[in-house]
Amino acid sequence: MAICAPSSSDSSSGSRAWVVHAALLGAAIAAAAGAHFYLRRWSSGFRSRVIGIIPARFASSRFQGKPLAQILGKPMIQRTWERAKLASTLENVVVATDDAKIAECCRGFGADVVMTSVGCRNGTERCNEALEKLGKNYDIVVNIQGDEPLIEPEIIDGIVKALQGAPDAVFSTAVTSLKPEDGLDPNRSFDTKFLKIYPQLPPTPLQLEEDLEQLKVLENGYKMKVIKVNHDAHGVDTPEDVAKIEALMRERNIA
Repeated sequence: MAICAPSSSDSSSGSRAWVVHAALLGAAIAAAAGAHFYLRRWSSGFRSRVIGIIPARFASSRFQGKPLAQILGKPMIQRTWERAKLASTLENVVVATDDAKIAECCRGFGADVVMTSVGCRNGTERCNEALEKLGKNYDIVVNIQGDEPLIEPEIIDGIVKALQGAPDAVFSTAVTSLKPEDGLDPNRSFDTKFLKIYPQLPPTPLQLEEDLEQLKVLENGYKMKVIKVNHDAHGVDTPEDVAKIEALMRERNIA
């Protein structure tokens, strides 16, 4: 696997922050659309400043160096970044990583990079740290799955707008129809304020049974907003998935 070969072409006391992570809650409901969202509600109403953050790490039990895997001549992280940049609601798209190789690759194709600590246990924590280091007031932060090189920019735009109209949801999920064999892929969504107390909560029975962190949130009485979208989630979990993604890209004439 080539490590990186980028293409030559391309604060108010009354505020409340929400994080929304695309989630898979089993075959009965949905597959994630590949984007997660943090939504801040201010006392003066919703603001329009939106940033996309792509968390990326090199280590992976199933696919080492996955963000740098080549997909039709470009690193997967570049594919995801380019798709996210097409979303009209995003003011900027940055990559958050703790890996020097990923950072160098991303800067090579023009992405802004925020270096985060190796202590981040998941993409949500990495996005939170990146947002703090950016030091800017964004109203919405979209946490974009780095292994979704075919993410639809219209999905990002649609869910951002939908979340602006759902101020009472603790977290929200963009979902679509799911094949039964894909039902256990774990993605999580959390309210950012709730993230501070979430690690202190004891595991819940359903969470342990299904190995889904969002079930612990639901079992503790928090509400979730589900937004159905017309989008097939095509993530990359293993090296074998790369060929499937490349075949889909050829079918759709995506260069």
